[in-house]
Amino acid sequence: MIRRYGESVKPGQRYKRRPGVYAVLLSGDSILTTFQESPAPEFQLPGGGIDPGEHPVAALHREVFEETGWRIGNIRHLGTFRRFCFMPEYDFWAEKLCQVYLARPIRPHGPPTEAGHTAVWLPVTEALGLLGNAGDRAMLTYALGLPA
Repeated sequence: MIRRYGESVKPGQRYKRRPGVYAVLLSGDSILTTFQESPAPEFQLPGGGIDPGEHPVAALHREVFEETGWRIGNIRHLGTFRRFCFMPEYDFWAEKLCQVYLARPIRPHGPPTEAGHTAVWLPVTEALGLLGNAGDRAMLTYALGLPA
């Protein structure tokens, strides 16, 4: 069973399944996050949707680069969770199936290429309180070996 975080499923609401990949990018006592300005300003684990026919790890490399400008390596799967939410940028309700990976940030190659995103290094202790969704916070907690 895949754990669900966030809003409950709304009875009668149709959801579009949206598989995605996200990265916990640790370096020492810091984590590389993305700050997304809209639709609501929030810190997030870098990542996003997997395009049709795209391998999840290829999608992870692409999404992390688009949202942070960094290349990554040493990738391993951490876990998977689900979120049910409205995605205003796409104008639909989604069942987000979020695969989360632990990876090492290798080096920056410039600013994020995706509009509205800023790469931000945060102390992990701050990130645990600042990440915008409970699933991201749970995956960071797990990656750090902290009790849930």
